[in-house]
Amino acid sequence: MFEYFPGNYVWNLGVVATLNSGGTIDEVDRACRPLRELAGQGSDVGTGEFMAAWRRVAVQLEEQAVDAEKAGHLRTAGQKYFRASVYVSQAERMQSAKDPSRNDEYLRSVDLLVRSLDLIDPTTTKVEVPYTEDGVEASLPAYFCNASSDGTPTPVMILWNGLDSTKEMMVGSGFHHEMAARGISTLMVDCPGSGEALRLCGLTARVDTEAWAAACVDWLENRADVRRDRIGLAGWSLGGYYAPRAAAFEKRLALCVAWGANHNWGEVQKRRLNREGENPVPHYWDHVLWVWGEDDIGRFIARAEDVHLDGVVEQITVPFLIVHGENDRQIPVELAHRSFEQAVNSPKRELRVFTAEEGAAEHIGLDHLPLVIDHIADWVSDTFAELDGATPQ
Repeated sequence: MFEYFPGNYVWNLGVVATLNSGGTIDEVDRACRPLRELAGQGSDVGTGEFMAAWRRVAVQLEEQAVDAEKAGHLRTAGQKYFRASVYVSQAERMQSAKDPSRNDEYLRSVDLLVRSLDLIDPTTTKVEVPYTEDGVEASLPAYFCNASSDGTPTPVMILWNGLDSTKEMMVGSGFHHEMAARGISTLMVDCPGSGEALRLCGLTARVDTEAWAAACVDWLENRADVRRDRIGLAGWSLGGYYAPRAAAFEKRLALCVAWGANHNWGEVQKRRLNREGENPVPHYWDHVLWVWGEDDIGRFIARAEDVHLDGVVEQITVPFLIVHGENDRQIPVELAHRSFEQAVNSPKRELRVFTAEEGAAEHIGLDHLPLVIDHIADWVSDTFAELDGATPQ
């Protein structure tokens, strides 16, 4: 993995995620260069300065985008708004859950992305998926990329994020464009405990993620441009638990992808208490408690014991793909093998482990994201074709 800040895994992860999600090397370097000394003091120190440095580059881009838009150079403006959103989004991800300015930064990233989509990606729009929790009506904020140009029903993939990513980062990854090129729409959702669902709606994570899946499938089934029998689900990072759990119990799903095999996330939390493995974000325990709506680490650890797939993946009865990096420093690769070995009732199961020699060997392949996306997109496209009785091209 490219390590701009030697010895600071958490900050480096943010850098490579940005570079693999549309960021340019010059702009990222200008944001990071003033932070080199701070980076040596650990991942938690200096996150405010990190936000300020990346925001400066984003503000410059936004100003350039406004000028380009006024001049009628809409594609140029859209591209600059997009990169500005990527930078703000990745820097906001690094902030403490207790930072009072965090929501303002997040809203800035959303606004910039929506302005970009309006100009250069009009098939991708911001939507709300109705969702009810404990009798209270709410919604799951999302982006929908419509691959149906004429209203003909098409297959669709639901994409869920994990512990610290957002639906804006899903758009940044370009996954939806690869799906659309294969005739497949994408619904990119902020699950409870992440993104807008957590920050603005107050929805926290839960073990029984099939409730979220049901809401997503219900919404998609009401669209005339979606094939009701060809709805798949993928989840990255902690989504590697969320998605397989949902597919085991929401039987309307046609296939499932674990993008990082989070087979026993509760076990991983105990390892992190013992300082085994890397954390994904600064201020880690504050972040985890925020995501799960807890205020005590002991109670959280007890609750996290239920966040595993033992006895669950056996109930997946649809095609199941697991992708993992051999050098994933957050989620041990052994957990990918455990998911694969237990998914005995899937009619088509595949485990793809990416190596350091080829790239994408780090967490969810963030060091070479296009390589992982291509593999998932081809597998999904081939599998939908196989379900239709066709031979993949």
